Amino acid sequence: MLLAVDIGNTQTALGLFDGEQLVQSWRMPTDHSFTADEIHVRLHGYFHMRGLELDCVDALALAGVVPQLGRAWGGVAERLAPGAAVIVGAETRDAVLIDAPNPAEAGADRVANAVAAAKYYGTPAIVVDFGTATNIDVINAAGAYIGGAIAPGIKISLGALTQRAAKLASIALVAPEHAIGRTTVEAVQSGTVVGAAAMAEGLVARIKAELGAPNAVVIATGGLSTVVAGSTDVFDVVDKQLTLKGICEIYRRVTERRANAAGA
Repeated sequence: MLLAVDIGNTQTALGLFDGEQLVQSWRMPTDHSFTADEIHVRLHGYFHMRGLELDCVDALALAGVVPQLGRAWGGVAERLAPGAAVIVGAETRDAVLIDAPNPAEAGADRVANAVAAAKYYGTPAIVVDFGTATNIDVINAAGAYIGGAIAPGIKISLGALTQRAAKLASIALVAPEHAIGRTTVEAVQSGTVVGAAAMAEGLVARIKAELGAPNAVVIATGGLSTVVAGSTDVFDVVDKQLTLKGICEIYRRVTERRANAAGA
């Protein structure tokens, strides 16, 4: 089985795939101090919790935006699947379509989102990924990632507000019933959650106009996607596992190309 790993700034998402089927998924904190040993122990615990053995993993695919953890995860890959790891990045560029001035700048997670969006939902497509940052990834009709937008994430914005406004305590990230908050808590929830939905609506509308694609499919993903999706009808699909599916698809393409090259 393939273990797909999406190393984000705040959380690391893990997905166990049997072929293209996602069998299990987990989330763990992204800690820059983690060593390969610590990650290995955590993986044992996660698998045991679901009644699985870690030795069922025979391949790994890694995508991440935290370079410091690359070596640690590389060590885990060598233990679990020696020689069978794929790292989304420069070595996988031939397996994806990127139409941007500087392809190397495209984050691995954004490329994975583009690949999965095109494969599962068609093109053109717009992905809004609610993570540490809110990323909007745009895929043209040809299936190529062409760019998008990056904004501060919801938790970053809320954290900055509560740190600088002494009277505001930690507030739950839930969608209020109304845009007009009748209490301070509701007002902050409206500004944060409904505000994120409104930002997505505005950017998606502008992107559709620039693409000349009013019917482009719009996909929400990321840990807070379901929270925001309840405050807007801009999304056609909510798929919290989109990035992991894209990593799995990139792995499939890379290994297929390697096999074809070896047999040539």
